[in-house]
Amino acid sequence: MDKKSNLEIAVNHSSLLGEGPVWDANRGVIVWVDILNGEIHEFSPDQKIHKIVKVHQNIGSIALCKDGNFLAALKNGFAFVNRENGDVTMIVNPEDHLPFNRFNDGKCDPAGRFWAGTMSLNEELNAGCVYAIEKDLTVKKKIDQVSIANGMAWNLDHTTFYFIDTPTHEIVAYQYDKETGSISDKKTLVSIPKEDGFPDGMTIDNEGMLWIAHWNGWQVTRWNPDTGEKLYNIPLPVSRVTSCTFGGENLEDLYITSAKVGLSDSELLDQPLAGSLFVKKKCGFKGVLAVEF
Repeated sequence: MDKKSNLEIAVNHSSLLGEGPVWDANRGVIVWVDILNGEIHEFSPDQKIHKIVKVHQNIGSIALCKDGNFLAALKNGFAFVNRENGDVTMIVNPEDHLPFNRFNDGKCDPAGRFWAGTMSLNEELNAGCVYAIEKDLTVKKKIDQVSIANGMAWNLDHTTFYFIDTPTHEIVAYQYDKETGSISDKKTLVSIPKEDGFPDGMTIDNEGMLWIAHWNGWQVTRWNPDTGEKLYNIPLPVSRVTSCTFGGENLEDLYITSAKVGLSDSELLDQPLAGSLFVKKKCGFKGVLAVEF
């Protein structure tokens, strides 16, 4: 990899559709999913141990639970996944009447609710919604008429929810109430130029700036949500950049997921690293800890 940019391959594995990286600070491991292969991956940078748990259905995203296991947004709804043996305990499927939808990206909010959005398997527009599952395991619909629910983040004082519906090319903000989980007053912060690819997964750093992965855009970018200004970008050797999060001992390492699904044979020859988990160590910025469910 490019020594100048500090970008490395974190682990020698290629996902079909790598997504949803979460740093587990308690265990010092990076966790991510391969949506289409129905796998949860866990890698210890210190011990160089790579574990895979299979859930035998599409898995859009995961959250860390306080008991050490995972809460997952699966094809068939929300479920707990046993970290050691992969046992899946289904909780509820808010879209059991929509068999051609699946869950996609998700994240825990500052109060520990797990938010996750759905999308149509054939990417039909406005067919999905965003839901949040509460501590008592009740589910509330938060946003409807979503096409491809993707990046989510909350600002540092927990008053704003940031969200990406990928085909819109926009990052939007809602007023957010931490106590109730309610959102209101949607406004557009950033419109991503078409030539930069589609905005996909998102994270926030300890300065309140947003980091966005660009599907078909070959990059991760950093934005000021208050001004809508693009501050920084990290070029990648793969086109389908899916998400990013900060990890490592001081949350100074940027982990970046990618995908190879849908690439032609010639594109795969040009992008042999497609589907890799990348890391930019000591990237010059710091993240914030993931909230547990």
